[in-house]
Amino acid sequence: MTASTTRRTTAKSRIAAIGAVAVAGAMLLTGCGDQTDSASSEAGSGTATKSGAPLFSKLPEKYQKSGVIKVGTNAEYAPMESVENGEIVGVDPDLAAALGKKLGVRFEFTSGSFDGLITALNTGRHDIAMSSITDNKQRQEGLDESGKKLGEGVDFVDYFLAGTAVYTKKGNPEGIKSIEDLCGKAAAVQRGTTYEKALETQSKACTDGGGKAIKIQAFENDTEAQTRVKAGGAVAGVNDYPVAVDLARKADGGNAFEVVGEQIDAGPFGIAVKKDNTGLRDALKEAVDAIIADGSYQKVLDKWGAGTGAIDKAAINGGK
Repeated sequence: MTASTTRRTTAKSRIAAIGAVAVAGAMLLTGCGDQTDSASSEAGSGTATKSGAPLFSKLPEKYQKSGVIKVGTNAEYAPMESVENGEIVGVDPDLAAALGKKLGVRFEFTSGSFDGLITALNTGRHDIAMSSITDNKQRQEGLDESGKKLGEGVDFVDYFLAGTAVYTKKGNPEGIKSIEDLCGKAAAVQRGTTYEKALETQSKACTDGGGKAIKIQAFENDTEAQTRVKAGGAVAGVNDYPVAVDLARKADGGNAFEVVGEQIDAGPFGIAVKKDNTGLRDALKEAVDAIIADGSYQKVLDKWGAGTGAIDKAAINGGK
């Protein structure tokens, strides 16, 4: 999710099963700060043995012994991650399953609120956070928008590229063509995302140019933002491009929303890892490069209609 904290990418700008993927789903209550009732799933269970996984030896001993990497996510961003029949599914769980085959471990997903993921990671609730999180300097360094230190930063292993998109009710009754057309109008967004920051930046541009500020309506989760747009309380919503495209294609059989204009501020999504967990970070980077090389990465993206976000090589802290 983008934003400056640019996306999930804005703070932000946040994709075929590979082989046999066993996914165990159960509803559970997570208990970290603003974490919420959510679904949990295991990605990669049974996909590789310790002796047979090519990158098993690259993992820190902790994960070799446990056979598990705990993943924090916000499963409200189809096609990247969402809950279906009590299981977390989507691009990120399927990519994690492919990574699990290379590393010889299971990736266990637990869903909570997006803006609490990095805090939960740094307090040890999760080993990584994988949730369409835009990699940027602000998150790397643990800074707020003014540059003030808020807490520990994180490292990112970049694995996908996405930008911010504007979507409206089907038929686009207000004739919105781009984010610039939102000056003086109400727009809905999920709180704590990079696209919330994108709206704030555009709103300032509106007023600096003599226009009216955007009436930003920030909600705890993206479902609430979508409902606001659908009900006509906001003329548009802002989201990650692949999420907005999927929403327009599927909601009410494709009759609820449409994406307008081009994606903006494209940046990398990254797997977040604690700064001091460099062994896991580096093993994940090798695993991402390995699934890109063997084609399983592209198969996952194509399965979920997210092929335009493919990258050629993983990077560490490539966001700006």
